[in-house]
Amino acid sequence: MTTAARPLVIGIAGGTGSGKTTVAHKLAAAIPAGRVALIDHDSYYKDQSTLAPDEREALNYDHPSALESDLLAAHLRTLRGGVAVELPIYDFATHTRKAETRRVDPAPVIIVEGILVFVEAAVREQLDIKIFVDTDADIRLMRRIRRDLEQRGRTFASVRDQYYATVRPMHLEYVEPSKRWADLIVPEGGDNRIALDVLLGRLGRVAFGT
Repeated sequence: MTTAARPLVIGIAGGTGSGKTTVAHKLAAAIPAGRVALIDHDSYYKDQSTLAPDEREALNYDHPSALESDLLAAHLRTLRGGVAVELPIYDFATHTRKAETRRVDPAPVIIVEGILVFVEAAVREQLDIKIFVDTDADIRLMRRIRRDLEQRGRTFASVRDQYYATVRPMHLEYVEPSKRWADLIVPEGGDNRIALDVLLGRLGRVAFGT
């Protein structure tokens, strides 16, 4: 892949439940198949299969050290060089990585989303446009509760305890301060139609080569 054809890499960050995943998927859905690649930072959670189940539950999964961000940065560099990568697949119910991987091919637009994608310099340096999705804390909390109960096999007690023990403190320490790296701040995530239209106008030119 030539320098002129290097993909545009978009980073989308924001607090848990902010709507960043909705923004990422809406942007990706508006771009023709094969012209966009979508990467979730959550796929890079470190495998904890060597720990006992109670030890896994006690870890702080909202701290940057819980993620293998160096691998994500390496994958982004590889994709920018025109080579496909194999993404890990993470099982949130067991806190382990599955044996299989997900192949991601190079594309004109690459979208990376996650609460901590702006925190690590190695990842941040690979992002051409950085978008922070800013949503009120009460809305974010309700969305997280619903997601963890319905999609990740969690109990309400475990979600509540984790929120007070790590989610809120790590948001204040890492996620919220990372807003300073953003090029654009989008209030209310996927419900902000105007912001999405503006972003799609920029991405569309890259995706269609116009």
